Amino acid sequence: QVQLVESGGGLVQPGESLRLSCVASGRIYRIYAMDWYRQAPGKERELVATSTNSGSTNYADSVKGRFTISRDNAKNTVYLQMNSLKPEDTAVYYCHQYITSGALLRGVDYWGKGTLVTVSA
Repeated sequence: QVQLVESGGGLVQPGESLRLSCVASGRIYRIYAMDWYRQAPGKERELVATSTNSGSTNYADSVKGRFTISRDNAKNTVYLQMNSLKPEDTAVYYCHQYITSGALLRGVDYWGKGTLVTVSA
């Protein structure tokens, strides 16, 4: 079993920055995809940023140029650096990681419980 623990959320003013972290622990053989999603009140959960073990990254149009996803494979950790935050960024942010626990085992999608980011003046 793998556990994901997110941290770094909080209340900030527009234009400020936050850095979210998500650490995976448990039986981990290899982590493939590392992603961040978010869900704002009354809206569907949306993909914010993705990162693969090959080094590719992708971002939602709404956060391009402001958010940066990165990973530290040695620490089983993915980060989301959020700059120039806007009120519309307010949401619960969820970490997702696609992980295998053995060389011959199918990967499993794991989700964190979410961390709240509130951007308000």
